[in-house]
Amino acid sequence: MKKLMVFVVGIAVLISSCNTGTGHLTGVQGRKAFFPEIPLGMVYIPSGSYTMGSGDQDVPFLHQSRSKVVSIPAIYMDQTEITNNEYREFVHWVRDSIFLERIYENLDPTGNNSIEEELIGDMLSHPDVFYDEENLEWKEFDPSETYLNREKFSLSWKVRGIDDEEIIPLISDLYLRSNERFYKRRDIDVRKLKFKYYWIDLNEAAKKGRVNIVRNGYNRDGDATNPNLDPQHRELKNPDNPFTTEPVGQDMDLGYFNKIGQNNAIRAHEDRGRFIIEEVINVYPDTLCWIRDFTYSFNDPMTNMYFWHPAYDNYPVVGITWVQARAFSIWRTQKLNSWLASVGLPWVQDFRLPNEGEWEYASRGNLKLSPYPWGGPYIRNSGGCMLGNFKPMRGRYFDDGGFYTVKAYSYNPNGYGLYCMAGNVAEWTETAFDESVYEFSHDLSPEYRYNALDWDPPVMKRKVIRGGSWKDIGYYLQNSTRTYEYQDTAKSYVGFRCVQSHIGRGGADYDSEGGNELRSDVELR
Repeated sequence: MKKLMVFVVGIAVLISSCNTGTGHLTGVQGRKAFFPEIPLGMVYIPSGSYTMGSGDQDVPFLHQSRSKVVSIPAIYMDQTEITNNEYREFVHWVRDSIFLERIYENLDPTGNNSIEEELIGDMLSHPDVFYDEENLEWKEFDPSETYLNREKFSLSWKVRGIDDEEIIPLISDLYLRSNERFYKRRDIDVRKLKFKYYWIDLNEAAKKGRVNIVRNGYNRDGDATNPNLDPQHRELKNPDNPFTTEPVGQDMDLGYFNKIGQNNAIRAHEDRGRFIIEEVINVYPDTLCWIRDFTYSFNDPMTNMYFWHPAYDNYPVVGITWVQARAFSIWRTQKLNSWLASVGLPWVQDFRLPNEGEWEYASRGNLKLSPYPWGGPYIRNSGGCMLGNFKPMRGRYFDDGGFYTVKAYSYNPNGYGLYCMAGNVAEWTETAFDESVYEFSHDLSPEYRYNALDWDPPVMKRKVIRGGSWKDIGYYLQNSTRTYEYQDTAKSYVGFRCVQSHIGRGGADYDSEGGNELRSDVELR
């Protein structure tokens, strides 16, 4: 009877939701047309195919130079590597968020705190109303809710600065202790700049496990039904105790047997929350990497000044681990999508690290067989000038115009408008490193991912880096050259740039992308 009721309710909902129009299929009406927009600082790279890998002979038989034809969907990519100043915005956001959280935690919801009086102002003098900053209007205050409801009152540094004598005690422990200060400078303890973020393990969520469907007292294996049988699709590591295989979720069977025994075999997961991964990382770059990377070499000036000094604002950020680069991408996504939602626009695809197939496709700049982003086969132009920032000859680092890194917009861009795809800093990709990946990866947007755990051996923590750097020889500047670094290491010669997947067909004519015209996507060009 219950199933019949659900079926009848479903029919009623169907009729009530479709009682207008002509009876023909028209789709959901009233939806606004979507016109894609290239994110600030990025370029559009249309869909296409190319021969991935090197055309040179694989002399040492490493199986890293094998080539294959692959197709890549349209993406947006940062014109430059992420710069110090761009990454500093992320660091300052984390710092300010921690400060504001401390103030929230210490405000007295009864209204007896002098800090709260000045922060909330008129709200306390009119206890029956509050000012709605989002809608820019006064509203009646609900006594059942606290004064500190964040939907009603959003703290901002525009309200009050952090130099106030009453606020400083709330955040004093975020500064270096007196015995750690150099010449008594009152600096933030960057070790406490922690960022909590989340991501969804879609690969794990996509796995559909076995469900024990019981019919006529027997399961699918012909065994008598055990009432205590747990339809667990597989054993998963419990995040609270990774050394056990205690299950943390189970599969669901959403199918329904009809009269002749057919089942549509739809699967779902009992607990989707287990695929939402929470992480907390320190966001500050490893500025000591300049010294750690080079033994018997004097690089103290770069450690002292590179990340924070205005002279280096437009230089690529370095000292960033693969995990920090991914966290930055997630923060950048939330920053943009929050703004889009606030103005009534739909979300867009996430910012992320490029996979190595996308990176090489973008680096070639629509020159399908070129060894370098600018073409080739030479690293100098006709005037004898170097075309990238690398290590020329026998250690003549400054012959290309840069001793260490150079500004992110240095040298000429490639055919897609991307700067420094070869040299300056090598770049993290999303792809896990495997010497034989070309043997098994797909030709449709190839990718190989592995989320390494702490107890995994180092070989499982390798991530592909591409493009070569200021300290590398010319070989590493080639589009097809691939190498790796460990995801939990930070280097003075590795940075990153972000990509975002394009929403739409991804054709070469960007102006024809988007909109609701039925013929626009049929007339392929």
